[in-house]
Amino acid sequence: MAGMSPLFRRKAAPQVRLVTLVRKPGCHLCDDAQTVIEKVCGELGVPWEQKDITEDRALHDQYWEQIPVVLVDGRQHTFWRVDEGRLRKELTGG
Repeated sequence: MAGMSPLFRRKAAPQVRLVTLVRKPGCHLCDDAQTVIEKVCGELGVPWEQKDITEDRALHDQYWEQIPVVLVDGRQHTFWRVDEGRLRKELTGG
């Protein structure tokens, strides 16, 4: 098997990505961020979730001054404004 041509080796399964929007109620920047996330994730078939910062003390303590915050696979991608092109690039590896 070690000497097998790369053409016959199995490719690794694609990595499942997850986008998380950390937001609070009544936040217009959060609404804007959600619009971008819905568009990009919908087009790419990437799952996403949202978390309310007012219901999670750890998120509140970590991100209160930065909301909305976008996490990709649990790591901070951006805050305040979401750039559609940058998010798309992050999710496609491009």
